[in-house]
Amino acid sequence: MADVTVAQFADVLKVSVDKLLAQLDEAGIKVKGSDDTISEDAKLELLTHLRRSHGQQDTTGDDGAPRRITLKRKSQSELRLAGAQGRSRTVNVEVRQKRTYIKRGVLEEQAQKEQDALDAERQAELDRIEEARLALEREKAEREALVKKEEESKRQKEEAKREAEDAAREKAAKEAAAAAEEKTRLEKAEQDARERRAKEKDRKKAKPGETRYGRKELHVAGDKSGRRKRKAPSRRRPVNVAGDGQHGFERPTAPVIREVALPESIAVSELAQRMAVKGNEVVKVLFNMGAMVTINQVIDQDTATLVVEEFGHTVKLVSGAEMDEDLLANEKPTGDELPRAPVVTVMGHVDHGKTSLLDYIRRAKVVDDEAGGITQHIGAYNVSTDKGNITFLDTPGHAAFTAMRARGAQATDIVILVVAADDGVKPQTVEAIKHARAADVPIVVAINKIDREAADIERVKNELSQHEVISEDWGGDNMFVPVSAHTGEGIDQLLDALLLQAEVMDLKAVAEGPAQGIVIESSLEKGRGAVATLLVQAGTLKQGDMIIAGEEYGRVRNMFDGTQKSVSSAGPSTPVAVLGLSKTPSSGDEFLVVKNERKAREVAEFRQSKTRETKLAQQQAAKLEDVFSQMTEAELGEVPLIIKSDVHGSTEALRDALTKLSNDEVKVKVISSGVGGITESDATLAAASKAVIIGFNVRADGAARTAIKESGVDVRYYSIIYEAIDDVKAALSGLLSPEIRENIVGLAEVKEVFTSPKLGNVAGCIVSEGYVKRALPIRVLRDNVVIYEGELESLRRFKDNVNEVRAGTECGIGVKNYNDVKPGDQIECFERVEVARFIE
Repeated sequence: MADVTVAQFADVLKVSVDKLLAQLDEAGIKVKGSDDTISEDAKLELLTHLRRSHGQQDTTGDDGAPRRITLKRKSQSELRLAGAQGRSRTVNVEVRQKRTYIKRGVLEEQAQKEQDALDAERQAELDRIEEARLALEREKAEREALVKKEEESKRQKEEAKREAEDAAREKAAKEAAAAAEEKTRLEKAEQDARERRAKEKDRKKAKPGETRYGRKELHVAGDKSGRRKRKAPSRRRPVNVAGDGQHGFERPTAPVIREVALPESIAVSELAQRMAVKGNEVVKVLFNMGAMVTINQVIDQDTATLVVEEFGHTVKLVSGAEMDEDLLANEKPTGDELPRAPVVTVMGHVDHGKTSLLDYIRRAKVVDDEAGGITQHIGAYNVSTDKGNITFLDTPGHAAFTAMRARGAQATDIVILVVAADDGVKPQTVEAIKHARAADVPIVVAINKIDREAADIERVKNELSQHEVISEDWGGDNMFVPVSAHTGEGIDQLLDALLLQAEVMDLKAVAEGPAQGIVIESSLEKGRGAVATLLVQAGTLKQGDMIIAGEEYGRVRNMFDGTQKSVSSAGPSTPVAVLGLSKTPSSGDEFLVVKNERKAREVAEFRQSKTRETKLAQQQAAKLEDVFSQMTEAELGEVPLIIKSDVHGSTEALRDALTKLSNDEVKVKVISSGVGGITESDATLAAASKAVIIGFNVRADGAARTAIKESGVDVRYYSIIYEAIDDVKAALSGLLSPEIRENIVGLAEVKEVFTSPKLGNVAGCIVSEGYVKRALPIRVLRDNVVIYEGELESLRRFKDNVNEVRAGTECGIGVKNYNDVKPGDQIECFERVEVARFIE
C-alpha cells in the first residue's frame, strides 16, 4: 500500500480521524493533521505499538510477541421449539465464547516469583531463629565468664589471705626461734660466769701470794674486785709492770670514740666489729629501735648511722663510687691529651627524619633495619668526612625511650636536634631539649624536610625560640642548618657546623694507656654470646684487654666497628661492638680496662655484693604498715608479665613504660625481664606465675615452644613498642571496676498524705519531671535535702497498680519502711548505670 493520508488511513481502518491521531501520538509518530501522509514504516510502527498495548501494560515478551492473547468467537444456530396446538416455532441461538491464552514463560515466571518469595520468607525466619540462638549462647557465655571471673577473684583473695597468714606465722616462728636462741646464749653466759666465780673462789683458798697452780699472784692496781661497770666501749690500756715484777691493770680513763666508715649497706656483724662491741649489743639496740634483725642480716646506711650514734661514735659515710675509686686506683689512663673526634647525638621527635639524615651521611641503609621506620635501639656509628671524623649516636624518638635518649645525651659532646620543617616542635622535641640542657651540651638544630611544599623554616625558629633555643640569625647561640635527608641539600653545611662547634669546644682526650668509656647498648646473640656496644672516651681499647663493665667483666675476644668489620684497636670517640663479656652489662654503665682477670673479678664481685646488699636492705626495711599495704595490693588487679628483648636498652625502656601504666586499682607486675630469646625456663616461670610473655624482637626456641604449647602460656611478639603498650593498657582497662553513675529519671511532688489500712501512709503525688518507675530506687527530699533513700512499696493510679507513671500524671506512692512523708516533700526516682573505664 502506497503512502496515504491520515484521513484515508482512518477510512480504511474504520476508525475516526481523532482516535487515529491519538494512537499515532501515543506511538510516537508525529503528524500535524488529517491531511499529512503516513509511510509504510509509520504504519508498521503503529501496528507494533497497538500489539504491545493490547491488554495490560506488560503483556509482551522481550521478542515483541504478546504474553497474553484473548480470542472471542460467536456462533449462531436455530432451535425449534414445540408450541401450543401442535405448532412449532424457531428460535435463533447465538453462542459467544471468550478464551485467554497466556504464554508458558509468563506462568513459569509467576511461579518462580512466588517460590522466591516463599524462600525469602523461610530464610528470614531461619535467620531470626539463628540470631536468637546466638544471642542465647552469648548471654550464656557472658554469664559463665562472669561466674568464672568471680570465682577466680575469690580464689586469688583466699590465696593472698593464706599467704599473709603463712608469712605471719613464719615471722612469729622466726621471732620465737631468735628469742629461744637469745635465751640459750644468756643461760650459757650465766653458766660461764658461775664457773669463773667458782674458779676465783678456789684461787683465793690457795696459799697467800701463790695461785692454785703455784705461780706468783698478780696484783691488780686500783679496784681489786676486777669487775667493770657496763659503759660505752673503751680501749684497755697496756698492762703495767710494777718495779717489784708484779703486773698491774688500770681502768681506761675515758671511753674511746672511733670514726666508723659506713657504706651504703652493711652487715650487723661487720658493724659490731668496726665499733669493737659484741654483736648481741648491736642487735639489742636495733630491737629497741624497732628493727627485728639478726646478727647476719644487712641494714641500710641510715639505720647503721643511728646505731653508731647510739654507741657514741662518729660516722663517716662512704659511697660505692668512692670504694670503686679505691679498688680501681691507678687503673685509669694517664698521659698527654690529644684532640679527638666529637661525639654527636641525633635527637628529636619520632618520624622527623633522624635516621634518614644519618643514613644519607653514612651512605648506608640504617633505616631499613628498624620496625616501622622507628629507631628502637641506640646505634653508634663513626663517619669519616673530608674535614675530620665524627661519631654519631642515633637515639629513638618515641616517648617510651626517654631513658635511652637521656643516656645518649650523657655520652655526647654535641646534640643535633632534628625538627621537621613541615611539622614543627613536638612533645619529644621538647624532651630532647631538656635532656641536652641537663647534660650541658650545645645544640645544633637541623631543620629537615625543607624539600616539602608545607615546609616553613621561620615557623620552626619561632616555635624553638619559645623553648629558649634561638638561632644565631636572631641573636642567639644555636646554629640552625636547613637540610633535606631526601635530596642531600644542606648536609655539608651541617657537617661543617658540627666540626666548627667541636673546634670551639677544643675536645681532647688521653689516647694512650688503658681504655675507659661507656656502654651504649648490649644484647645476647646466639653463637656470639654477650655483645656490648662500647664508646671509648679515653685511652685505647685493644683486642685481648681485660675489661670491667658495671657488674660484668671479661676479656675482649673480638671487636667490630659500625660496618661489622673486625678491628684490633679503638681510640677515643670510637664506638665498637665487643665480644667476650660474662653477661650483658646495663646500658649507661662505665667500662674500664684493668691489669688482670683477678682485679676484674674482685671489682665485679664487690659491685655485685653491694647490689645484693642494697636490695636486701630495702626488702628488710619493710615495717608492719608495709605488710598491710602489701596485703592491700594483693587485692588489686594485676597483669603479670615476663619481658624478653633483643637488647638491654629496649628491655629497660619497655619495663619502665609498662610499669608506668599502673594506678591505684590495677598494676603491671614485671616478674622477670632479660635479654635474649625466650627459653624453656621463661615458659615454666610464666606457667607457674600465670604471666604473659612479651617477646620484643625475639622468639622462643624449640624447647620453649614445646613448653608453651603444653602449658598454654600466652606469648605476645612485638617489634614496635607502642603496640605492646596499647595491648597491656587494654588488659589493664579490662580489670578496672566499672564506674557507677546515678541518673535522675523522674521527680514527683507530694500534694497530700493518705492513710491506708493495708499500706500505711500513701503519698498523693503528681509527677512533675520524667517518670516514676516501681523497680527503681527513690529518695525522699525535704527542702532539697535528702532525708531518706530506699525503694517503692506501691505505685498506683486510682485503684490500679501500675509499673510506671509519666510526667503530668497523678499517682499514689507508698515508700517502703518509711512513714514520715509530708506534703511538700519531693520523691526523686533514679537509676544506677555502670560505665566502663579505661586506662588513659
